[in-house]
Amino acid sequence: MSRTVDVPVLVEEARAGTSRAVGRLISLVDDQHPALPEVMRLLAPHTGRAHVVGITGAPGVGKSTTTNALVRELRARGQRVAVLAVDPSSPFSGGALLGDRIRMTDSAGDPDVWIRSLASRGHLGGLSVSTPQAVRVLDAAGFDTVLVETVGVGQSEVEIAGAADTTLVLLAPGMGDGIQAAKAGILEIGDVFVVNKADREGADATVRDLRHMIQLGEGTALGGWRRRVVRASAMNGEGVDDIAAAVTDHLQHLAASGALRRRRTARARDEITALAIARLRARMGDLGSGGLLERLAEQVVDGGSDPFAAVDELLETLDLSS
Repeated sequence: MSRTVDVPVLVEEARAGTSRAVGRLISLVDDQHPALPEVMRLLAPHTGRAHVVGITGAPGVGKSTTTNALVRELRARGQRVAVLAVDPSSPFSGGALLGDRIRMTDSAGDPDVWIRSLASRGHLGGLSVSTPQAVRVLDAAGFDTVLVETVGVGQSEVEIAGAADTTLVLLAPGMGDGIQAAKAGILEIGDVFVVNKADREGADATVRDLRHMIQLGEGTALGGWRRRVVRASAMNGEGVDDIAAAVTDHLQHLAASGALRRRRTARARDEITALAIARLRARMGDLGSGGLLERLAEQVVDGGSDPFAAVDELLETLDLSS
């Protein structure tokens, strides 16, 4: 295949801090460009330094406002910060609707802040399929913290816990979030819980209920970390320093306990598995209508074979070595 992008030059420019090169690499990732394997190969030696922080919660809890406030706080602490805001896909273009990025324009002029929206493109779990590779680009580009803000669709957003070193779960009083947090998959994914809009009535009750539920489920916590509950009003900047402190404490705990490497190894394992399955599905597509897969399906329907035997024959036919 003829080279359409000078990947080595782009990688070197991105590592030198050139914003345009970082943006171009993210575009290659988001488009799943054929040059992507080369991009990942050249970036690999320069990754593993950034703290990846996931920010999730139901719509209306103030994720974008909190993300924006956290960017300002981390910049005040001297960090270079990148934001990946996963937005719903446009039903017309398939691209991101850019709502989160628009709300973060006050940080856009800072050369040490980089903000990009990614389209979910129908992917469940609150993230985009290209999120892991996009994080790797920003990590290699020298950002100290990468904030990943999910779409905001409630309980299905548990995928962020597997994609981040630290996961912030935002809740707000008066939205029934205390009950939501008690449901399976929500309480377990958070390392730090933020009760945002804490100046509203009912904030004390939300904090109390949340702490009670965490205490009841403390036996499920991994690595000995006691989950934090932080009160904040991100719109006014109140409590944002406490959020940043809790995030830093969690990273230090992960590093000291060895849990950071275990989390990142699990993340890499999941990414490898997802890529392998995607490649396998693509090859199976070549055996689709009128091919081997269709014939095997007809045999199962006619009773001449069963699904397990069909799978064995399919896998024997597929060359999985390349």
